[in-house]
Amino acid sequence: MKTNPLKDGRLTEHSAGLGAVTRKLVRERAAELAVINGRSAHEASKSDWEEAKRELTGVPDTDSQEAVLESAPESERWNPVPGSPGHKVPAAPSEDEDEEGRSDNERLVEEGVASAEHDQMLRATRAAAKKDS
Repeated sequence: MKTNPLKDGRLTEHSAGLGAVTRKLVRERAAELAVINGRSAHEASKSDWEEAKRELTGVPDTDSQEAVLESAPESERWNPVPGSPGHKVPAAPSEDEDEEGRSDNERLVEEGVASAEHDQMLRATRAAAKKDS
């Protein structure tokens, strides 16, 4: 099932609409992540860039998807043998839910919590740096 790409990624930043994700937004987020990780804003690493892009665009972490697939017991995985009995298919999620069954409101709340945590870490890191100098 194809999902609506407009529902992926960040929707707001500091309670303001984010709009389209630009290189500038990714660069700023990567600089913030570098500061949180104890480096200068000018020392953003490739992993900071990748995480910033992942946070802002909503591209899922493929490793976590693979881990979920691998965690299913063999007895519950797909059986490609012809003539297997099969099973009843669960009801399809509504358009208002993502693959994980979360509604738009749940996604907004999770996004707000993640944004607040990010802001707290950034402020704490900057305050500690100011205190040390």
